[in-house]
Amino acid sequence: MRLAGHEDIKIPDHPPLARGEVNHVGDGVAVVLATDPRTAQDALGLVEVDYDELPAVVDIEAALEPGSPLVHEDLGTNHCYTWPLAVGDVDAAFAQADVVVEGRYEQQRVLPSPMEPRAVVVNPDPVGGGFTVYTSTQVPHFVRDLIAMVCGISDSKIRVVAPDVGGGFGSKLNLYAEEALALALARRLGAPVKWTETRSENHIATTHGRGQVQRIAVAATREGKILGMRVNLLADMGAYLQLLTPGIAVFGAFTYCGLYDFGAYSFECKGVFTNLTPTDAYRGAGRSEAAYAHERIMDDLARELGMDPAEVRLANLIEPFDEPRVVPSGVMYDSGNYEACMRKAIEVVGYDELRAEQRRRREAGEPVQLGIGIGNFTESGGLSPSKVAAGVRLQSGGWEAATVRMTISGKVEVVTGTSPHGQGHETAWAQIAADALGVHPDDVEVLHGDTAVAPFGRDTYGSRSLPVGGVAVHVAAGKVAAKARTIAAHLLEANEDDLEFTGGRFSVAGTSGPGVTIQEIAMAASLANNLPEGMEPNLTADTHFDPPNFTWPFGTHICVTEVDTETGRVEIVRYVAVDDCGPVVNPAIVEGQLHGGIAQGVAQALYEKATYDAAGNPTTATLADYHFPTAMDLPNFTLEQTITPSPTNPMGVKGIGESGAIGSSPAVVNAVIDAVSHLGVTHLDMPVTPEQIWRAIGAARDTSATTSTS
Repeated sequence: MRLAGHEDIKIPDHPPLARGEVNHVGDGVAVVLATDPRTAQDALGLVEVDYDELPAVVDIEAALEPGSPLVHEDLGTNHCYTWPLAVGDVDAAFAQADVVVEGRYEQQRVLPSPMEPRAVVVNPDPVGGGFTVYTSTQVPHFVRDLIAMVCGISDSKIRVVAPDVGGGFGSKLNLYAEEALALALARRLGAPVKWTETRSENHIATTHGRGQVQRIAVAATREGKILGMRVNLLADMGAYLQLLTPGIAVFGAFTYCGLYDFGAYSFECKGVFTNLTPTDAYRGAGRSEAAYAHERIMDDLARELGMDPAEVRLANLIEPFDEPRVVPSGVMYDSGNYEACMRKAIEVVGYDELRAEQRRRREAGEPVQLGIGIGNFTESGGLSPSKVAAGVRLQSGGWEAATVRMTISGKVEVVTGTSPHGQGHETAWAQIAADALGVHPDDVEVLHGDTAVAPFGRDTYGSRSLPVGGVAVHVAAGKVAAKARTIAAHLLEANEDDLEFTGGRFSVAGTSGPGVTIQEIAMAASLANNLPEGMEPNLTADTHFDPPNFTWPFGTHICVTEVDTETGRVEIVRYVAVDDCGPVVNPAIVEGQLHGGIAQGVAQALYEKATYDAAGNPTTATLADYHFPTAMDLPNFTLEQTITPSPTNPMGVKGIGESGAIGSSPAVVNAVIDAVSHLGVTHLDMPVTPEQIWRAIGAARDTSATTSTS
């Protein structure tokens, strides 16, 4: 991947097996083939590798310092790229500001850790000379296209099947070395080859998420009105560039301004190589990091001005709009009503009462203090527009494909280019088609995840499934319904405009005469002996939908925490999320997606961190070392919605799959800091552990005591 305007991006060679130099733990060096797992494991013990230890680069700030060891000597630098963006006169905005607030925040590496690790089976076809690749991926079409290029095989000879893959969270949005190796070995042997990842291998060889150092500054008036923003990022690439590695941080460039309105904005990101596992997409990729930074700085600004955090936010929200408008980062948001959403969250959580209780506890000096944290966000969901993809040199279109057909029996088949791994496409797509065609959802079969069945598709990631893939189904089903109406008019000897369609039956409006069901029309279309002149047989339609813009879902999440100032223990006692994803197709699916996303955001805020020692050895390679929260650690979530339709598609829908992970981590961290800020603690980095809180309170007390003594 090359970033727009920067042809000098450094792209290291990345062979499936390391040649001469291993650049991170998990970088494969040899392959063992056996007929059963036990024999393969025994044979691994016979592989001897002679390693000479090289100095490791594990810190992205130190990696750019003069004299730092180099991850790739041939590149001559650890600097991968620099990507700038500037809108308005930022220097002037900061020069005229009454107050400037700066923050440095860390986005720690996190492990996607899906329930099912990666696995691949490649089965060669001895007759046709092709290959069937069964792989746990989010992107079967990408795998087909990329593996064909990597292995020098025509894509017409490769069939990729993605079964239920046990979650992905971005980590399965890739082509991995093991998939290419399995195909190469199956081709050489003429026999099926299978590989299954262990959990520890997943932690060291599957891509990690996040990995950034964020520096952000805002210029504002004494009344809290923001005038300008500067963002400077260092983004950890790891040792190699996977499918989207260099673009993740850049993808967030357009949302650091959040929901707020001001006149000047600048952004610069530097990609940095380290001797660590490559980073890539992770739920909310780029957008989650952006929301975390702009919500942390909003709280910092409020503290600097002595204002309530909600008051500062409300003073800076973009006014309601229902048609696309340009925002401070220079892109166009589709629609938004941010104040209504935020005020609803404030009302539901009982904000004023919570602030009163917080004041009471502080005045009483109670050991358990209350904190309220706000996480406002918007995200560029519906990842799609092909022209935008071309603008950042992403070598893929952003469209999505769908085919809807009615069989001779009157059942409906929907073929979608999206590839679900827990998003409920079978349910929602069946609802969309059933609604358009007047049939029961049980009579709709949704086919997906097989490039032989669905040869065209751009798959599932970036909150794009419904606003791109689902809309493609909606449009295709509408075409089928329109054709059925034409046939119905022919059969009923009526004008199309005179027909009404209710309960799956066409009839002439205002009459009691006979009607015709859509199932009967499907039969007539298949028999094709009584169709309008020139009409082709069968009720079927294809659509390739390429939206004109992203969709921009948004929301306000408010977290309420209790923090024990004597131990640092954090308990989330209330969590309210008000989200706006446009019209909702299936409330249960929306709720499920939010629950999962919020859980991941809470986990990053309080629990998870992938760590390494100074030599680049992972210290969280197993679940014994890496702290996942359980259901016992998570609160109940109160979920509410506002509805602001998007003008970018005929359904008005927006994405929801990543929203929970975007709004939650800033809300949680802000709540923890808010609980102890009166004690002098105004900064904590994720994960906010009890030990970190306890030490920060102690340090603040020591500082206060020293100041008082002096």
